[in-house]
Amino acid sequence: MAKKTQDKSTFHPSQLGWRQTHLGRLLGHALRRFDERVLTLMAHNMDVPLALSNLAARGQVSAAHIHITRHLPLEGARLSDLAHSAGMSKQAMGDLVTQCDAWGLVTRSPDVVDSRARIVKFTALGLDWLAAFENAVRQAEEEFKISVGKDIATVVAMGLEAYASEYGQ
Repeated sequence: MAKKTQDKSTFHPSQLGWRQTHLGRLLGHALRRFDERVLTLMAHNMDVPLALSNLAARGQVSAAHIHITRHLPLEGARLSDLAHSAGMSKQAMGDLVTQCDAWGLVTRSPDVVDSRARIVKFTALGLDWLAAFENAVRQAEEEFKISVGKDIATVVAMGLEAYASEYGQ
């Protein structure tokens, strides 16, 4: 038996509150807030090279650039693998890699296994950026714990870890 769809004219505004409070929307807002805080901390971190700190402070480095920081293995990766890991298109990741390459965070070198492919790797400056990112993430996590309480933060982390572990199985 087919499920009957509700006529849009029968929706009452009081029935639409779920659109603002469902879990996906809350997770999205929380992620954006967390990433913005990490970038702010990095913009004010004395260990981040001045040029990169200035880029972050002026909003030139965005949460999208964090995808490279989060997903690029230390040994490097092909662009297609990096894009897949970050859940982005190869073209979008290529644009980010081009920017990060121009900023001196990453390099592209030939893949010894497939001469058509390139391997994206962190530079020494990129590894400094990664260390600053780690420090900013740790501080933002600590601020989250202070904000919601250690017990709630632990439950949230455990719940998200369990939920995410089912992804892709």
